[in-house]
Amino acid sequence: MREIRINFTDFWPDFIKTNNYFYNLLIQNYKVIIDEINPDLLIYSCYSEEYLRYKCIRIFFTGENVRPDFTACDFAFSFDYKTRKNHFRLPLYSLYIDHHKMLEQLTYEKTRLEAQKKWESKSKFCCMVVSNAKCQKRLDFFKNLSKFKKVDSGGKIFNNVGGPVEDKYDFIKDYKFVLSFENSSYIRYTTEKILDPIYKDCIPVYWGNPLVSNDFNDKRYIDYDDYETEEKLISRLIEIDENDELAIDMILQPPFSEKKITHEQEHIEVLQILIKIIQSKKKPIAIGFWSEIHCLKLYYKGFKMSFLIFYKRVDKKIKLSFPNRIFILK
Repeated sequence: MREIRINFTDFWPDFIKTNNYFYNLLIQNYKVIIDEINPDLLIYSCYSEEYLRYKCIRIFFTGENVRPDFTACDFAFSFDYKTRKNHFRLPLYSLYIDHHKMLEQLTYEKTRLEAQKKWESKSKFCCMVVSNAKCQKRLDFFKNLSKFKKVDSGGKIFNNVGGPVEDKYDFIKDYKFVLSFENSSYIRYTTEKILDPIYKDCIPVYWGNPLVSNDFNDKRYIDYDDYETEEKLISRLIEIDENDELAIDMILQPPFSEKKITHEQEHIEVLQILIKIIQSKKKPIAIGFWSEIHCLKLYYKGFKMSFLIFYKRVDKKIKLSFPNRIFILK
């Protein structure tokens, strides 16, 4: 089996380099070695800029609502639909399916009796688990729904259960509804927020991607944007809460849209892409001209501006000073 040296950078804090979506695909065809110094292949995300240190093939993955910078990567996986040859749509929730080994449970076809028992075991009305205060629509709806019936908050925002919960899945399983609002709304941007409640046989109340029905079965969740007013949406939630048969009909629905490729087919296609990239003799973007590029994000007077700073690497640090900001470039 051929050996391949890879590394992962700029992912979320609990990302495990030897147990993740990409690693577990690659070990099917390669002897994979994590090399943090001189990898053949780097897979990086959007939470830092460590990727700039590496002169090798770079593959970008984002779970956030950000666009790939194709001047810095050879290939990108993101939530966008395919717009170019070196891009493939891989939404964040796919990584959650693998990491939490959800697929078997998500695709299991329950009997009506099984669904009834699941629903009847739910003793609480609605919850959310949120630590990001940026989505005002989510916060406003939490307050509005709470006027009709108690909504529990297990995250850092509006926490009313004695502190942030340690295990989100264990927390939400007792609730009929889960507020599943994305941090922001953008076409095609779908994360794990709609998936988690479905996994635990809850009903998601979703807001975010206007095309979410291309990913998930629209009979399996409640879409905020389907209702003219929040009052009508809340009335629908109360109706389902008081009618078990309506709820059981929903949780019996298959979770995914018929338009979506299967998770197994997605695995096949992603692995084929990775193999093709590894076998390619094309000189990676990260070597040569683009190795002399660093991306500097300037934040000034509340406006976000992105600039590409071109310079040749030198031994000395370059210090750039701006009002209230200091940037050190190595």
